[in-house]
Amino acid sequence: MRIYNTLTKQKEEFIPIIPGEVKMYVCGPTVYNFFHIGNGRTFIVFDSIRRYLEYRGYKVTFIQNFTDIDDKMINKANDEGVTVKELGDKYIKEYYEDADALQIERATVNPRATEYIEDIIKFIEELIEAGFAYDIDGDVYYSTKKFSNYGKLAGQNLDDLQAGARISVDERKKDPMDFAVWKSQKPGEPSWESPWGLGRPGWHIECSCMAKKLLGDTIDIHAGGMDLKFPHHENEIAQSEAITGKPFAHYWIHSAFVNVDNKKMSKSLNNFFTAREILEEYDADTVRFLMLSGHYRIQINFTKELLDSAKASIERLYNGINNLENLKEEVNKKIMDDEERSYLKSLDKYRERFVEKMDDDFNTADAISVLFDLTKDINNNVNIGSSVELCKESEALIRELGNPLGILQNHIKKDLEAEIQALIDKRQKARKDKDFALSDKIRDDLKNRNIVLEDTPQGVRWKHIN
Repeated sequence: MRIYNTLTKQKEEFIPIIPGEVKMYVCGPTVYNFFHIGNGRTFIVFDSIRRYLEYRGYKVTFIQNFTDIDDKMINKANDEGVTVKELGDKYIKEYYEDADALQIERATVNPRATEYIEDIIKFIEELIEAGFAYDIDGDVYYSTKKFSNYGKLAGQNLDDLQAGARISVDERKKDPMDFAVWKSQKPGEPSWESPWGLGRPGWHIECSCMAKKLLGDTIDIHAGGMDLKFPHHENEIAQSEAITGKPFAHYWIHSAFVNVDNKKMSKSLNNFFTAREILEEYDADTVRFLMLSGHYRIQINFTKELLDSAKASIERLYNGINNLENLKEEVNKKIMDDEERSYLKSLDKYRERFVEKMDDDFNTADAISVLFDLTKDINNNVNIGSSVELCKESEALIRELGNPLGILQNHIKKDLEAEIQALIDKRQKARKDKDFALSDKIRDDLKNRNIVLEDTPQGVRWKHIN
């Protein structure tokens, strides 16, 4: 298995610290609102990577944090007239609802930053003692010039980063690039006791501390959206490695942005969609299919037309499953014969191709193409003369390869089945009423969706054709 490592800017063979185990940390949401589709892509991508690692036999400890204290949280809580904790509780609950709806597996642990205040304070004390941080009037800053490798993740030196960065202005800092690890309390803000007075942690220190506490000094994979590469992940490295003297993470993985109608998603353009809004119209399989239909390091475009196309594509795959489920009820032969066993063995090549594509930096786009090829092969070769056992094994293989992508795990798409059955019933009535124009139109509309109708002793049955 080879992974593109943002740190080294190349694909590298994946070698975990402990054979057979993977320690993985993914930066989660700041819980002050519903998460949007850009966040959704990040969550879906790393859920699929986690699923695939488990598919390949690894035991994965998957940590995804909740940032439940920062400026956005404080401002939103004030706007809503609630405490920061109440706001966090509310949107963590909403996160789980939307993530579950997107078929995202629960993390091993979802730590909240506010649960680790004592550990964060101890971490900062160690930074100060080691000479990497300093206190000014209750604010504690990390000294970036003390860390010789600052900028290695971004691939730039400190001077270049300083020239291009949006720098928080504070004349008290020793250097403009220094960043806060502890912020003194402002009127009305939540705060905790510390050696530097009442205050709260900075954003970057939270993840460094939680990762170290839950996964150890060095982790296998650290991941997040591309927007976190600098400064958030850069600062995590600087903090963590200053304390431990060890690599913070061996592999850094970053997912690319989502554009809406070929434009950057933003509130000012009014092209900002929450995952919940999208899920009101499209199901999880459709959303996941779209998000995984492009390689995770490439920006994807998000439009209604592309969602409709993804819906039609996932429908084709489910139709293949539907055909097999119908056949199981209609075929007479129960057990596979030698010819069928040989055919089933031939399908192993699709599993091998799927693994080959996913082993190449989690190429979900090409893996999805393998699923279509597999489904087409099965549709063309498993029929009314096949055995129940072959139908079951063929369906199981489609679902097996869909599972790492988090798709094709539902039973027959009941809504689709009901829709098509209603059209069949409408067509049958039209034929009975000799309204052949309507009958032909329904047949043609279904054909345009690659669905053909077949007359069987059990009645009219529909089948998908590729």
